[in-house]
Amino acid sequence: MDKIRIGIVGYGNIGRGVELAIARNEDMELKAVFTRRDPSAVKIHTEGASVKHMDDMLSMKDEIDVMVLCGGSATDLPVMGPKIAADFNTIDSFDTHARIPEYYADMDKAAKEGGKIGIISVGWDPGMFSLNRLYAEAILPQGSTYTFWGKGVSQGHSDAIRRVEGVKNGIQYTVPVEAAVDRVRGGSEPALTTREKHLRECYVVPEEGADLKAIETAIKTMPNYFDEYDTTVTFITEEELKAQHSKMPHGGFVIRSGETGEDGSKHIIEYSLKLDSNPEFTASVLICYARAAHRLAKAGECGAKSVFDIAPALLSMKTPKELRAGLL
Repeated sequence: MDKIRIGIVGYGNIGRGVELAIARNEDMELKAVFTRRDPSAVKIHTEGASVKHMDDMLSMKDEIDVMVLCGGSATDLPVMGPKIAADFNTIDSFDTHARIPEYYADMDKAAKEGGKIGIISVGWDPGMFSLNRLYAEAILPQGSTYTFWGKGVSQGHSDAIRRVEGVKNGIQYTVPVEAAVDRVRGGSEPALTTREKHLRECYVVPEEGADLKAIETAIKTMPNYFDEYDTTVTFITEEELKAQHSKMPHGGFVIRSGETGEDGSKHIIEYSLKLDSNPEFTASVLICYARAAHRLAKAGECGAKSVFDIAPALLSMKTPKELRAGLL
């Protein structure tokens, strides 16, 4: 069996998760990890795979089928995504919802110019939750859709607070407001503001001598991340962060409340996830979409895609015949 050759760009939490996910998919192999750090200082688990500097990426253009981009959505992916998509088929987990149309347009232009496939915003939200919102709204066109996240660690939001001036390290938890969840599950279709649905809890390790008030203000007023939420910022030490916030659980649920028929029969659709490791699960979603990207590229397609554009069968190692016999 010819294996799909994968490259990883960035070796943080997501990058390490992608490496572990590749090991669980027998039709794939890791060829290389690309990093901004000194390659000799980056230790990976996969024997035979190389670690190279980001600047050396093009030297492996003919040896990699799909690049998995593991940078942050705040500043990394908007720059590296289009640049890499011009030369490689790519997958990423861009998760700044408000900027997805803009990012899609940039990726589509670059991928089409290079004759490549770039599947964007792959993960569980955006990603799996996006698909379930689409399915539920298509099935129940009259109704209301609600998405709740957590309680859990948001990687994108955690990355965003770590980039605030004066922040040495930090982590952010998204917490659903229980009263709002109960109202939605009751089928009353309440009109809820962003602030009424979730809280955001930030635990921040400041740099020595940093202006704590300035850090708190910068976080709470950050557009697209915290400005529309009730947000708490708690300053802690590096030791407290490691001892109390080293794990990365997450999860959440999508609920569609709607009605059908002449008499308004009520229905509720709910899809939920409970994740021990947010980055490992996200990485597993990225990897199955890497399989789809490879198949689309082999079929001669190019340009940007979202999860809405990918047929489910393209994600699976199983043949269409096996899927029909075993899962349909």
